Amino acid sequence: MKRGKLIRSINHWNEYTTTKKNLKDLVIQNIDFASSDIDWSSFEFDDTVFINCSFKQEDAAELIQLGAFIYPKFDNLPFNPNRKGLYSYDELLDGYDPEHDNSIDLQIYKHFSLNKYNPGFHQAMAQRLHDFNIDESLRELLIYDNKGMTDKKAVGFMGGHSEKRGSEYFVKVALSAKLLAENGYYIVSGGGPGIMEAANLGAYMAGRTTDNLYTAIDILSDLDFGDIKTELKDFYAKNYILQAQKVLEEFPGSVENLAIPTWFYGHEPTNVFASHIAKYFSNSIREDTLLAISLYGVVFAPGSAGTTQEIFQEAAQNHYGTFGYYSPMIFLGKERYVEDTSLYSVLHQLAKGQPYKELLHLTDSPQDILDFIKNNPPIPAIH
Repeated sequence: MKRGKLIRSINHWNEYTTTKKNLKDLVIQNIDFASSDIDWSSFEFDDTVFINCSFKQEDAAELIQLGAFIYPKFDNLPFNPNRKGLYSYDELLDGYDPEHDNSIDLQIYKHFSLNKYNPGFHQAMAQRLHDFNIDESLRELLIYDNKGMTDKKAVGFMGGHSEKRGSEYFVKVALSAKLLAENGYYIVSGGGPGIMEAANLGAYMAGRTTDNLYTAIDILSDLDFGDIKTELKDFYAKNYILQAQKVLEEFPGSVENLAIPTWFYGHEPTNVFASHIAKYFSNSIREDTLLAISLYGVVFAPGSAGTTQEIFQEAAQNHYGTFGYYSPMIFLGKERYVEDTSLYSVLHQLAKGQPYKELLHLTDSPQDILDFIKNNPPIPAIH
């Protein structure tokens, strides 16, 4: 079945069916048809799917007879598999209190943890449908053309989740993201703490002074997530969020940016500096998506095994031009990527004879990151 057109509102349905009666490959979602009088026999059905829609009983029976597929509704879930948009931090933190975390984010995580490794059919379908809708909402946000390029110039940031607030690379990443956002680039992170929070913070502070950014980091640095002992994490995580909320109060309003976290790795504090949050159940889809949409470049700050995996995953996408373009790969941290690990040298050897070799860059300077990305736009891959 090829990619079908998705209809998620009654207005869109009415507009579409005014001129079309062939519903081939159509996916219709979240629409209440129960109060409508529709002559379903006037339509042609071929791989037509209705998900989370309401019908009169006789209409549902007729639709099945005509060849449509009606997927039943999901009940008793703390999340909506059929959601129509990305999350906001307000939505995920709904129910949160410093003394008792009953947030939607934590409720979803606890539910997911019950069958994380062995979900039943309906649980698995609910999770996959949820992640599909996150995919669709991301596509609507980024605005793709027919060649796979996005309207938003997305630049991704990868690095250690345990990087301390106020550390050298936390500051450098925040400064880099701020500069890029101020020059029209769309900042994307993995949505967790450490380097990821620094990237979204930098984008959030775009348009403000560098001193404002340092003030925000000082507020955050009153409490750090990276070195918290396991038995104390619940206590400190509450205050960790409170310090972030103090930054929001001190500096209201932000530049739009994106976080792409997952429930798979545990309950990490919600990143309040991201204006849009594309949270996934599937970590493999989430990681691939995070790199795939960052067509204008990926900045790799120091990190551990996860960051190293992402480096080679991005290199593979570049090596084969998987998503239609070769994209810059910037390594922030000469000591980490040359002296400590030799990863930069390994990538240079891997890229020998490949178009993306000229898109590899090593630096310790936020301004240099901006200059390199501006001077090295994505290169179309010819297959």
